[in-house]
Amino acid sequence: MASDNFVDYVKIHCQSGNGGGGSAHFRREKYIPQGGPDGGDGGRGGHIILRGNKQLWTLLHLKFNKHIKAGHGAHGSGNLQTGSQGEDKYIEVPLGTIARDSETGEFLFEITDEGEERILVPGGRGGMGNDNFKSSTFQTPRFAQPGEKGREGWMTLEMKVLADVGLVGFPNAGKSTLLSVISAAKPEIGDYPFTTLRPNLGIVKYRDYRSFVMADIPGIIEGAHTGKGLGLRFLRHIERNSLLLFMIPADSDDIHKEYNVLLNELQQYNPELLHKERLLAITKSDMLDDELKEAISSDLPKIPWLFISSVAEQGLVELKDLIWSKLNHD
Repeated sequence: MASDNFVDYVKIHCQSGNGGGGSAHFRREKYIPQGGPDGGDGGRGGHIILRGNKQLWTLLHLKFNKHIKAGHGAHGSGNLQTGSQGEDKYIEVPLGTIARDSETGEFLFEITDEGEERILVPGGRGGMGNDNFKSSTFQTPRFAQPGEKGREGWMTLEMKVLADVGLVGFPNAGKSTLLSVISAAKPEIGDYPFTTLRPNLGIVKYRDYRSFVMADIPGIIEGAHTGKGLGLRFLRHIERNSLLLFMIPADSDDIHKEYNVLLNELQQYNPELLHKERLLAITKSDMLDDELKEAISSDLPKIPWLFISSVAEQGLVELKDLIWSKLNHD
C-alpha cells in the first residue's frame, strides 16, 4: 500500500435531513362537506450511516469529500398520507473505524463487521398530522406538528489497522526493513527517527500457500501514551493486532529495560493490550557472534524470543514458524 494513500484520520461535516411537517388537512368530499381531520404525518429526515466494508484499508476516499448531507423528509398530506422519508446517506468505511464527536471527543461507536451499519447522525423526526390530535372533545384540530430539524456538526473518523501481527519498537528498530524483506510491502526505510509516519501492511507468505498480515506501525517513544511523538495515533493501531512482535536491536544498551519501557507505554495506553500474545525479536543480530548471543540470552524477558537479521536474512524462517504457531495456538 502506498503510504501517501494511507489515511487513518479524517474530520467530516455531517448534516442529516429535516423531518417533513405534518399536514393540517380536513376530509372534504361531495357528500361529506365537513369531514374530520385526515392530515398525514411528515416523513423522517435522512440519516447519515456508516457501513463496514472489508475491502477498504484506508479513509482516503473521505479526505476530499468532507461534507456529507442527507435528504429531507417530505411533508404529510390529506387522506392520512405520510410523507416520504429523506434519502439516507451511506459512508463506506474500513473495519476497525471509530466514530467520535469532534467537539466533545465523545466515543460514539466502532465498526467491526462486514456490512455493519450504524447511524452516525440521525435525521429529524417527521411531524404528526392533525389526525393525531383529534379527540372526542376536540374534533377539529386545525394545526399539525412541524418536522424536527436535522442535526449538523463535525465528526471524527479514526481507523485502527487490522492485522495479525503488529510490530512494536522504538524508531529505527528495524520494523520497516523486516516487513520489506518478508513481504511484498515497500515501506520507506531510512536511518533516522520516524521514517514510518503511517502504518504499512504486508502479507507474509507462509508454507503451503498460507499467509498472515503484518503491520509496520510508527515507532514508540517514551511518553507515547501521553501523546508525545506520534503517540496516540500509533497506539490505537496496536489494539487491532492479534499478536505483538517486539523488536529491539542487538546494539541496544539494555534490551530488557527497553522492552519494559515499550511494555509500559502499552499498559498506560490500554491495560488490555498486555493480554495479547507477545514475542521478542532481537534485530541486527548479524553483528553478534555466538558468545555475545549467549551473554545477551541470559537477561532477556520471559517471553518467546529469537535473534534475527533482516538484511542478512538470518532467523526469518524460524520467526515465521514461531509467529504462525502462536497465531494458530499450535
